[in-house]
Amino acid sequence: MDLKDKNILITGSSSGIGAATARLAKEYGAKPILHGKTESEELKKLAKELECEYIFCDVADKMAVDSEVKRILKKVEKIDILVNSAGIATRQKFLESTEETWLDIFKINVLGTTHFCQAVIPQMQKNKYGRIVNIASIRAFGSTSGRPAYSASKAAVMNLTSVLAKEFAPDILVNAVAPGFIETPMSKVWDEEIWKKIKTALLGRVGQPKEIAEAILFLASDKASFITGQTIIVDGGYSISGK
Repeated sequence: MDLKDKNILITGSSSGIGAATARLAKEYGAKPILHGKTESEELKKLAKELECEYIFCDVADKMAVDSEVKRILKKVEKIDILVNSAGIATRQKFLESTEETWLDIFKINVLGTTHFCQAVIPQMQKNKYGRIVNIASIRAFGSTSGRPAYSASKAAVMNLTSVLAKEFAPDILVNAVAPGFIETPMSKVWDEEIWKKIKTALLGRVGQPKEIAEAILFLASDKASFITGQTIIVDGGYSISGK
C-alpha cells in the first residue's frame, strides 16, 4: 500500500493497536502524527523512533483536542488520514456497572472519536480529501458477552461511522475496523475464561496489533477508494465459529 507523504493522525498511539498502526504507516511511506493522553515517556520514545510529530490531550476534552489539532496543523498543514484508536474498557457486569463507568467509557470511546472528527474534518473538506478509520469491536455486534458499557460504546462508534460516511461523501471516506481478541496491554487482565474463548476462533489464536493495523491502513489507503460507511470485522473467525 502506497501511503507516501500522507499525514496520518492516530489517537491512542502510545501503545497497542495505535502504536502498531503508526509503525506500519511509516513503513508504507506515511508521516505519522502520534497522540497520547499525556506527554508520556512511551509517547516521546515512539515519536523519536519514528521521527515524527506528536500531540497529547484527553480525547474527552473538546477544547484540548481542538487546540492540539490546530497546533499540529500549523506544522504539517494538513491531515489526510485520521485513525481513532484511543479507547478504554472495563469488565464490570451489567448490574454491577455504575453511571460513572458508563459515562467514562462513552466520554473516551464515543465523544473522543467525535471530538477528533470534528476537529479534523473541516480541513479535510477544504482539501476535498480525507480518510477516517474508527476502531469498533466485535462486541458491538454482540459476538461475545460481558463488558456491556464497552460493547454499547463500540456499537455507537459503528453507527457514527456510517452516519459520518453519509454526511461527508464523496470526498471523505469513513470506515471502521472491529477487532476480535487482540494481544495488547489491555489483554494482560484477561482471565482463563477469555483465553478459552479465544481458542474457539476459526484460526484458534489471539490476534496481533499489526494484523489490525494492516486492515486499518488498507481502509486508509486509496486501494479502498470504493469503500465507505463499512465496519470490517477482523477477528480470526471468532464471530462465526458457532462455538
